[in-house]
Amino acid sequence: MSEEIVRINRHGSDDEYVLPHLLDHMANLRNLVEAGCDRIIGVSSVGGLRPDMLPGTYIVPDDFIALDVPPLTEARGPDAHIAPGFDQEWRREVVAALRGATDVVDGGVYWQVVGPRLETPAEVRMLAEHAHVVGMTTASECVVAAELGVPYACLCVVDNLANGVSSLGLTAADVRRGQVEHRPELEVVLASALSALANRRASLRL
Repeated sequence: MSEEIVRINRHGSDDEYVLPHLLDHMANLRNLVEAGCDRIIGVSSVGGLRPDMLPGTYIVPDDFIALDVPPLTEARGPDAHIAPGFDQEWRREVVAALRGATDVVDGGVYWQVVGPRLETPAEVRMLAEHAHVVGMTTASECVVAAELGVPYACLCVVDNLANGVSSLGLTAADVRRGQVEHRPELEVVLASALSALANRRASLRL
């Protein structure tokens, strides 16, 4: 299975962390395509916009909002007018594989903000009227994947409630603490899901 999976860290190493608004999404995903990947699963840390999106929740969104994200295209001319979105068939496969290892929310709206700052409580209240989780990367990757013609789905891990959803507020340290706390279980869940997906695709090729 390891020979069929290519992993990249979109933010680079901890020592050379690249902030979300500075990421070269086109280069990241093109590297995957050039390595032979024919589909992509993004894994993203997100904030829960609603009280039921508690830390530790896994969600595979089926739509996104990214109104203020800069354009991401190498096209020149009418071909730039793509209609992006999560690949629904691939997304369903990912959900089914994940359900073999854990509970997962099937569907929901991801709202991408530019970052790198966190959102204010007033912004969170507005976002929560239309979306379930908030992050800074997934929609951009989905747009680029559509331009490259590669099916894309994303597993989002709620590592914290967004600023103002709880009475405790939110700091960058809280976000990092949630990521560290949830990482061990996430690694187990991913290993199980990737194994299931690899086995299923091997069966389909027979």
